[in-house]
Amino acid sequence: MIQTNSHWPDIVLRITAAVFAILGVFLAGGGLWLALLGGSCFYVVCGVVLLATAVLLWQRRREALWLYAVLVAATLVWSVGEAGFDFWALAPRGDVLLPLGLWLVLPFVSSRLLPSSRWNSAPLLAGVVVGAGVYGYALTQDPQDIAGVLPRASVQASSAPLPGDNAVVPAADWPAYGRTQAGDRYSPLAQINARNVHDLKVAWVFRTHDLKRADDPDEITDEATPIKVRDTLYLCSPHQILFALDAATGHERWHFDPKITYNASYQHMTCRGVSYAETPVAEEQAHDVAVADECAHRIFLPTNDGRLFALNADTGALCRGFGRDGAVDLTDGMPMRTPGFYEPTSPPVITSKVAIISGAVTDNYSTHEPSGVTRGYDLYSGKLVWAFDPGNPNPNELPSATHHYVANSPNSWITSAYDARLNQIYIPTGVATPDIWGGHRTPDQERYASGILALDADTGRKVWFYQTVHHDLWDMDVPSQPSLVDIKQGDGSVVPALYAPAKTGNIFVLDRRNGHLLVPAPEMPVPQGPAPGDHLSSTQPFSALTFRPKNNLTDADMWGATMLDQLACRIMFKRLRYEGPFTPPSTQGTLVFPGNLGMFEWGGLAVDPVREVAFTNPIAVPFVSRLVPRGPNNPAQPPQNAGPSGGEAGLQPQYGTPFGVDLHPFLSPIGIPCKQPGWGYVAGLDLRTNTILWKHRNGTTRDSSPVPLAFRVGVPSLGGPIITAGGVAFLTSTLDLYIRAYDVTTGQQLWQDRLPAGGQSTPMTYEQNGHQYVLSVDGGHGSFGTKLGDYVVAYALPDAQAKH
Repeated sequence: MIQTNSHWPDIVLRITAAVFAILGVFLAGGGLWLALLGGSCFYVVCGVVLLATAVLLWQRRREALWLYAVLVAATLVWSVGEAGFDFWALAPRGDVLLPLGLWLVLPFVSSRLLPSSRWNSAPLLAGVVVGAGVYGYALTQDPQDIAGVLPRASVQASSAPLPGDNAVVPAADWPAYGRTQAGDRYSPLAQINARNVHDLKVAWVFRTHDLKRADDPDEITDEATPIKVRDTLYLCSPHQILFALDAATGHERWHFDPKITYNASYQHMTCRGVSYAETPVAEEQAHDVAVADECAHRIFLPTNDGRLFALNADTGALCRGFGRDGAVDLTDGMPMRTPGFYEPTSPPVITSKVAIISGAVTDNYSTHEPSGVTRGYDLYSGKLVWAFDPGNPNPNELPSATHHYVANSPNSWITSAYDARLNQIYIPTGVATPDIWGGHRTPDQERYASGILALDADTGRKVWFYQTVHHDLWDMDVPSQPSLVDIKQGDGSVVPALYAPAKTGNIFVLDRRNGHLLVPAPEMPVPQGPAPGDHLSSTQPFSALTFRPKNNLTDADMWGATMLDQLACRIMFKRLRYEGPFTPPSTQGTLVFPGNLGMFEWGGLAVDPVREVAFTNPIAVPFVSRLVPRGPNNPAQPPQNAGPSGGEAGLQPQYGTPFGVDLHPFLSPIGIPCKQPGWGYVAGLDLRTNTILWKHRNGTTRDSSPVPLAFRVGVPSLGGPIITAGGVAFLTSTLDLYIRAYDVTTGQQLWQDRLPAGGQSTPMTYEQNGHQYVLSVDGGHGSFGTKLGDYVVAYALPDAQAKH
């Protein structure tokens, strides 16, 4: 028994030495690789010192403690030098070395080292204590945080009259995707405010029972923002089933199932919303009485198999006079009509005369796909009134027996914005797919790609166009509905402005009358060196109002849960081609940052037109694109009768071009982002000065880590915010399952509640029977990885507070 006890510490030292040796071999070997790639040499030094420490531990020599104390001190200096006092950036640099140092100073370890002395561990203990102090101090700091405040004068202006569309839309309603067709996502309701928002409770829950099916694609999502007109809510589920609900109770009034045609090859299965139209009395007199009687109140529902339905908003019956028995076939005139290649996922814009709709096409599949044409259909008959086909030299040419729309014209997959006063529609455009190699594109396919296109809403004629990316090879389209707001200038004049957040992180601010820049966006040189057969623009526009990184990434910005996977990420980073934004795609593999999800996605901005401020949720997750030359497993042409590719990540075929492309987030070997946090933020903009007022990390790791710990690192989000006259903004959309409320003045979080599933949608708010409700659609997102569900959750204040 005595012999066993005497040998136990020796066994501990042997095991400790072995652990140090294994870590040393990994860090020295990986560090040498990194150093040869041009990265930091510290990992080599660290690995060698760990190996030397392992030898000394094996020999039971006290010098092991002194040598390791030097390593701890050097690591702290190196860490702060690279990462500053950003706790999450510091974490992987010390979360292995400091605990090992603490282990070594434990008496039953350190006392076995010879010659024995009570002071042997003092230098190392001091280093560990200093390290703990550095990390503790870093917890109180956030170098990425911008802690500004909304100017008080602007806050006091909130009692001013409502401008624009908000003046004519009933305050209690939310009748369009962005509440108004100006895309502001602003409600003049103020019953819920910064003082009482913490008292919100669930008022009712509705379940659609529309869940993922066996033959669905991976990209099934519930991204719907309901609309509310008078006393009824209208929303669509992932399979485009339309529901009408009592706005006060959530009870179903009717539903309509379009019974869409689909299969697992579809790239998307989603519905972001529906649109509402109401026949004015004058129009009832001008049109056929039967048409007016049948559908004086209409709901327009787009479906992923390429149809646009018109339904009676009161009964759910089809408006039989619209199109063919209530629906228009949006594949009419297309160069190919295979289901799934053309998917209208977002609601149409409604004017007094036409319903204007665009649609998504399958990304990165082939050079022979449907057109990205935008079309205007008569509200009553469904007759095609006009078309704008961006890839056609004559974009307004209508299809005929001898002419179809141009294949692979740039598409627009999100809802457009509409200015009724100017009668102009503002279309955010994408790229002529395939996205990541563009040597095949014609000048016509490039002309209106990746920008903002303004059309006359009655005729579809071009008014102006502004391009945000030239010869886009990064899928850096304009991904969200532009926001229209009238901005007061210093001289007292008012300018009708358009704010267009782009995936690049730039927010382009334009005069919506003519497309002229209101915030400078100078053309700046960008990296060169295209893939074989392609070409590049020598410059790209960079807006002065931007969330893009101020500096290019370096290997010091790489991250991991530990020093080990951080080293792996640094090696991966140095092996990729990266020279900053717009680094060209390559067979080597190119780091794309901002990534393919952008810094902005389809959620867009929420704009308070009275205070002239905006709330948004930028993200920061790099992607990797690697061009894959043709070969046995990468043919140049698709199999006969093939469907779409079924996803936007992984190997994309790009048939008809010399390369396929492998697209994926830049993740570590253990599946976490290689770029250090934050990955998601909330931010506030002063629209009078066009500056970022404040920015804070948003969201936690609770639902994306093996252990449900809620570390507020700032996580990615897919969805958008809303803003209210009560001085509160609401946002769901994050990887963790929460709805949150924020003080618009400072961006500080005021309230949160746990959601039953992923909230990858944009909430909305309305009033019914004296109660203001906040509504969230929570169905999750297949490829984003959040929990799937079928929930619609309404929040309200308790009765007594609502009455007060």
